[in-house]
Amino acid sequence: MKVTIIGCWGGYPKVNEATSGYLFEEEGFKLLVDCGSGVLSKLQHHIAPEELNAVLLSHYHADHIADIGVLQHALLIQKHLGKEVTTLPIYAHNEDSSFASLTYKDLTEGRVYQPNQTLTIGPFIVEFLRTVHSVPCFAMKISAHGHTVVYTADSAFQQQFIPFAKECDLLLCESNFYSGMDGKVAGHMTSTEAGRLANSACVRTLVLTHLPHFGELAKLKEEAESEFHGTVLLAKQDLEIEI
Repeated sequence: MKVTIIGCWGGYPKVNEATSGYLFEEEGFKLLVDCGSGVLSKLQHHIAPEELNAVLLSHYHADHIADIGVLQHALLIQKHLGKEVTTLPIYAHNEDSSFASLTYKDLTEGRVYQPNQTLTIGPFIVEFLRTVHSVPCFAMKISAHGHTVVYTADSAFQQQFIPFAKECDLLLCESNFYSGMDGKVAGHMTSTEAGRLANSACVRTLVLTHLPHFGELAKLKEEAESEFHGTVLLAKQDLEIEI
């Protein structure tokens, strides 16, 4: 399994970068997890939009879905240009009226996932966990051929993350706040909480993502490392991780 960071910023994209977007690849199948602002532009460094096989969304905040409409129009234009464009499934929860916008012409089709059920998308098996956020949002455990990635999406820390992420190969954990700050009200985690989660869950590699627009980002890594002695990486655009 290969995971590529397409965008990693919280709230809005840094100059020439993107908010949440992660490309999962296995056996030639290409799954985009979240599609925030700037993601479509940066995705094209790796694949063409029409090469996507599926999209999976955690929730409907703009920094996670802003480029869905852009993706739909990219597919429309490519079809008009004669490219072979098949209907792209976009998996999401339907606890928000925005779900209806995921279906567009014959280009994209919104498909509801049930958070209490396992979902199969191509070679990937996906399990869900409701997060602690200001809107309905779901963390994801994405597995294929014995390897597992857990993506926390947006959330304050919760004990349920520990068994959910137990011994995963890669933990994509949001770290929108620094150690000692209170992210709970905003529905986000600190670097220290991310490190503690990684340590308690005995994960192999921790990647800090959904990064803040203030402070020195290197401190996030240092603070997480004070709690977790495995591999800690700061997410960055185009980072590729082979599992």
